[in-house]
Amino acid sequence: MALSSKAEIGQCFMVGFDGLVPNAHIERLIREYRVGGVILFRRNVDTPRQVAALCRRLQEINAEVSEIPLLIGIDQEGGMVTRIEAGMTPLPSALAYQAAGSAADCEALNRVGATELAALGLNINFAPVLDVNNNRLNPVIGVRAHGEDVATVCEYGLAAMRGIQAAGLAATAKHFPGHGDTDTDSHLGVPRVGHDRVRLDAVELAPFRAAIAAGVDAVMSAHVAFPAVEPDPDTPSTLSHAVLTGLLREQLGFAGAVFTDCLEMDAIGRGVGTVTGSLRAFQAGADMLLVSHRESIQIDAIDNLARAVAQGEVPRERLAVSLARIDALKQRRNIAGWRALPVDPTPRLRTPEALALSASVHRRAVTGHCRALDATQPVLLITLEVRTRTEIDEVAMGRAMVARDTLADPLAALGYAVSEIALPLAPTPEEIAAAQARAAEAPQVVVVSYNAVLFPAQRALLASLPGERTWLVAGRLPYDIDLLPNSAGHLACYANRPAALTVLADLLAQGG
Repeated sequence: MALSSKAEIGQCFMVGFDGLVPNAHIERLIREYRVGGVILFRRNVDTPRQVAALCRRLQEINAEVSEIPLLIGIDQEGGMVTRIEAGMTPLPSALAYQAAGSAADCEALNRVGATELAALGLNINFAPVLDVNNNRLNPVIGVRAHGEDVATVCEYGLAAMRGIQAAGLAATAKHFPGHGDTDTDSHLGVPRVGHDRVRLDAVELAPFRAAIAAGVDAVMSAHVAFPAVEPDPDTPSTLSHAVLTGLLREQLGFAGAVFTDCLEMDAIGRGVGTVTGSLRAFQAGADMLLVSHRESIQIDAIDNLARAVAQGEVPRERLAVSLARIDALKQRRNIAGWRALPVDPTPRLRTPEALALSASVHRRAVTGHCRALDATQPVLLITLEVRTRTEIDEVAMGRAMVARDTLADPLAALGYAVSEIALPLAPTPEEIAAAQARAAEAPQVVVVSYNAVLFPAQRALLASLPGERTWLVAGRLPYDIDLLPNSAGHLACYANRPAALTVLADLLAQGG
């Protein structure tokens, strides 16, 4: 089908919006700007049936103006990055699979999750993460990675990829060329990986090379600078022709669709700016440009690329290549079949077999040991919790899908008398002192940390507690369990999600 120039430009953009139903913002971008895709976040989620209705309506609106269906994507990695939670089979964080010890289960459970997403009308998952988490101080990857070494990431990351694609969803290897060995969050700045090319080939690039050989559908770029590849040490990979074309296309031989990470992230948005960044990313070799939030910026970015094409700054041949790759992805995953999807997807979700596998993996993934809590004594629970939303860390927003998660509920369900102190990730000295005073009087204390290795205030809190009466639970990064070596117990669950917290409560009650 021949497209107008306006529709051609729009096909190269994936955009987001705020709402549980299509609003004027997204309708305008679909009808007038002919965007090629929509990305959903938790702000778009209430129940599985609502998400299914939303996806169907988005496709219906698009079908009124285009014969090319929408890509509808989501970051459903599992564990800490789970946009649709209630009503779905729980998936652990990526790092939990290697702790559980079965790549086959990783593949099977990712296939379950992708099958459920497909039933809702989604057709691309921005997973698996193929970063090698070899920097314990990485603030943004951590448990989202499948391992801390190349062999583990290849084994488990490619198992996840196979599971996603076997379910009919497009899988996306991210964050190319690797976000693992960084200590800066690219949502907030431009991280740099300063290793030489020999090291990059051996570590960072190895999982992506393996995924390409295995037929991964798509690759997502990282807003990370790689001076060994890109001559300008301040240019993130998303904007680098040397990285996206020279390295990914020409050297690694990837012929599929390249997606950018969101171009409103600070590494781009506060650098060259999202509008300029969108054009530069396209010139660098990206095919689908993600602009996830603000309508005015989305429209300006589309208009700016259209101007560049019209004026010859971007050759039409270059545009045609990206359009062909995007179309090939849509054809490969048969997204035109959206009309046949069920109006009510719930019978396809949370099957007994899927829930049994999920429970087994979650239980086997918990690492560490503890003595059993005394059921006759009250428990003081100290929970370190996220109170500022980021693209990775979710906070309660008043909808059922983002209710506050706490270990208090499963402990109480087991009969324990629980009182809870909830603290921010960086508690003040006064908050630490108050918690310490409560702990001094408590017969048993359970602390659920959250990346304490990254927060001096959390470490100060842990140091102030009576170790022999304290059970430490690492709620996200497992490295926290080393911070209280003389504790009554220390367990790592890789994600403070409900499925993991339920398992933790059982283990705390049983000991072992």
